[in-house]
Amino acid sequence: MRVTRYTVRHAAISATVRIAVVADLHNGRYEEILSALAGEVPTLVAVPGDFLDTPHKTARAFAFLREVAARYPTFVSLGNHDVRSMSGEALFSALRHTGATLLQNSSVFFAGIQLGGLSTGYAHGGKQSRLRPPPAPDLAFLDRFSATEGFHLLLSHHPEYFDPYIAKHPIELILSGHAHGGQWSLGRHGLFAPGQGLFPRYTAGLYHGRLLVSRGLCRTHPYLLRIGNPRELVMLTLLPAEEKV
Repeated sequence: MRVTRYTVRHAAISATVRIAVVADLHNGRYEEILSALAGEVPTLVAVPGDFLDTPHKTARAFAFLREVAARYPTFVSLGNHDVRSMSGEALFSALRHTGATLLQNSSVFFAGIQLGGLSTGYAHGGKQSRLRPPPAPDLAFLDRFSATEGFHLLLSHHPEYFDPYIAKHPIELILSGHAHGGQWSLGRHGLFAPGQGLFPRYTAGLYHGRLLVSRGLCRTHPYLLRIGNPRELVMLTLLPAEEKV
């Protein structure tokens, strides 16, 4: 696992905020992540979806959320594997017991920023597919969230939501995962990502100065090993426009 660092400056940020992005854990082992976080001391931990994997693989994911939420303010949005693994109130109840805050098409004002979570469109149903884009998310929430004042940070599991739905909104920064770095990395380009297909556009890094995509923290895909594509803990620092690093 590697730690990748990004810094974003903006006039609407009033004080330094350090954010650990834990994407696509998929119920995996988390001891290394906790150890890395202890050295980073984040202001908050953002989990932009797919902390769960399948209905029979949930124990480690919830144990991780309990442990990390006991140490740092932790905010979660829902990805496709999360809503596939558990449904409705069972998922919400399990999350409440971890101490993490679920941002299900909702937002909070925290550490001087507007922090929102856009749930996967699969939360409203539909058969999941690796080849087709996911169903549309809650567009009314995007309108409400972007109308609030301040610096907007949005947790949105699917990077493929950016072009058709999010880009037109005045949302300063979006945190995504889902693409797993393209699984096999060819330089800066990945081979395949669900919802984007072969040679996907958004797999890892900062795009358009607004969309930050994590490679994720799961060790393997069910059918493919990661090649040239290490697991990634993203550390994001938000700074006021005039502050020195």
